[in-house]
Parts: sequence; C-alpha cells; structure tokens
Amino acid sequence: MFSRRTNWPLTPNRLTQVLAEVRASGAPLLDLTISNPTRVGLHYDEHSILGAFQNSNSLFYDPQPKGLLSARQEVARYYQDDHGISLDPEQIVLTTSTSEAYSYVFRLLCNPGEEILVPKPSYPLFDFLGDLQDVSLAAYPLQYADGWFIDFPSLIRKIAPQTRAILLVHPNNPTGSYLREEERQRLNAICIEHNLALVVDEVFLDFPFTGKSARSFAGNTDALTFTLSGLSKISALPQMKIAWLAVSGPQALRSPAMERLAVMADTYLSLSAPAQYAFPVLLEQRGSIQPQIVQRVRENRATLEKLAAQQTGCKLLHADAGWTAIIRTPSGASDEELAVKLLRDHHVLVHPGHFYDFASDGFLVVSLLTPVVEFREGMQRLLAMF
Repeated sequence: MFSRRTNWPLTPNRLTQVLAEVRASGAPLLDLTISNPTRVGLHYDEHSILGAFQNSNSLFYDPQPKGLLSARQEVARYYQDDHGISLDPEQIVLTTSTSEAYSYVFRLLCNPGEEILVPKPSYPLFDFLGDLQDVSLAAYPLQYADGWFIDFPSLIRKIAPQTRAILLVHPNNPTGSYLREEERQRLNAICIEHNLALVVDEVFLDFPFTGKSARSFAGNTDALTFTLSGLSKISALPQMKIAWLAVSGPQALRSPAMERLAVMADTYLSLSAPAQYAFPVLLEQRGSIQPQIVQRVRENRATLEKLAAQQTGCKLLHADAGWTAIIRTPSGASDEELAVKLLRDHHVLVHPGHFYDFASDGFLVVSLLTPVVEFREGMQRLLAMF
C-alpha cells in the first residue's frame, strides 16, 4: 500500500516513552532540549509583527515563482548589511522552509539513487529529506581535537561516480563549529575537481559565542553553491514559514541552475502572499531578537563552562556558535541509558548523542536557548550524576 521511501520505524523510542511517563505523572520537568524560540521567554515586538500582515495587496493573487521581488530584495539587503556580500535578488528563491529548499536542491542535482555527502554528526532531518527525494546520503566524519574539523581524507574516499554534492552546516548543528577558511578553500577545490555542488545550511550563522560570525557561503564564487537560511532562526519566527536559497558560483553553472529552480518553484508556488508582503518587517525583527538570543546562549554557555570546570567527570566541547552545547561524558553507560536515567530519576530532558549520529557513545546534547534559571538547575542535576 505505501511506498518504500516512507518505511521508517514509527515505534516511539525509549526516551520518548519515559518522557510520556514523566509528563503523565505531573512531575515538574526541566527541558534542556527546547529549541522553539517562541517558547523560551523572548520579547517580541507584537505590534509590528502582527501589523505587518495588514496589507491590502495580500487580497490579490500575483504569483511570482521565485518570490516577490520586494521580499527577495530584502534578503539581498540582509546579506549586504549583515555580511558584506552583494547578491542580485535574481540569485534568490524564496521557500516556505529550509526543508523545502533542500527538496528543491536535491531534486535539481540528483537523479533517483544518486548521492549527496552529509556531515556526521549533524542534524537528523537529512535522512528523512533524502528518503523523500529518493536521494542517497553518504556520511563524511567530523573529528574533534579541541575543536571540530572535516576529516578530508575520509570525505575524499566517499566521493563516488554517483556523488553530486557536498552538504555543509555552517555552523554545524549540534557541534556549533564554523567552517574554517582553509576548509572552505579545500572544499571549493574538491568540488571543482569532481564537478560537485556545495549545499550550505547557514540558519545559525548569526549566533556566534564570541566576536563576529564567520563568513557566509552566499558569496562563494568558485564552486556552484546553494546557501540556505530563513526567518526561523534569523528572526526567531519559525511559525512565519519563510526561508530562501541563494545561488552563487560560476555564471555558466549558476544561470541554468536558476532557470531550472524557477520552473520547480513555479510548479509549487507554495509561499503565501501575506507572508511575503510582511517579510520586510519580519526580517527587520532580527535587530531586536538576535541580541536577546545571543545574550541567552552566551550566558548559559558561561554557566556550563563554570559548572563543568568544577568537576572532572564531564567535559564541555569547544564550539563557535549556535544554540546547542555538547557534553562529553565518562565511558560506561550508553548515551540513551544516561538520558533515560536523567529523565526518570532527575526529571531533566537532554538529547543523547545518537540522535545526531555521533559515531560512538559518550555525548549528550543540550539547548542553550533554555531559560537561564531552568538551564542552571538542569545542568547541576546532570553533572551531579557524575
């Protein structure tokens, strides 16, 4: 009856089952996995956000495959003002989400069964997106030595005749690692040599732990590059459902890519007019919401650094940016067993490392977006276990 592409294991995992039990008991829960910015006590400009939708143009249907020019111009202005990158709005395609942008790029680059290289560890969504687009994924490892880096010998060995692109997350989720400049240069050289594209997810680019953010790939001119981002993280408005992909690289590759993407976007016309007309105001919200988030994640990370330094059982791994932190735990119990014990006995919810495809046990992942009081209490309970 159903296609093989949706043949996923649908039985709730053990952690989900225990979470349901704890919630049913009514016990207070400290959730250190929360990543929904609308539920963590941030202050939004409600008047401006809701007022942005009072636009009479929304009553008329004016389908634009790549999105309204006025909205795409705002994306181009964001890259110019915040990252010093000059983009033509015609290089930009609006989508309802980065997931939809991924589906466009996967379909553009791959025939069924062809392959994209993805980092490991990283966000678990890629497996589902690959299945739905009939694209195979092959993992290349990130290694850790006082910081995360691409294992280039392993990546190169993964390149096969059916490989079409290398996917990056910049900064990675959950490792929080920016791509270094030498890694960027080497990736460009590999893509040119093997006729591959770069697909770069930059949703957390604007949230460095110190200093300024790393350079965006939206201005990458060497290899054909698809840069993905959106309001979900930049303005902390995931419910508004506006994202984009920016296409850069050699003109000989960029132009046919844009022509084909325009046809794909015209086929779906998925993005609503009210959201597009409201887009300038929604994107502008980053000016007030990003400082709140940066303050929150930096304060929580500083708390975690201080707590971790007071004991020897666990280690906080280095990171550059993002909304998450990784704690390396002593060898012994599996990550899932630790997470279940922490949830059942101490009512603290964390993610075990295998959720993000870590190669071995010994990693727990927590959200730095958690309200500061809950974060401190939850981390004290977690570290007390060791």
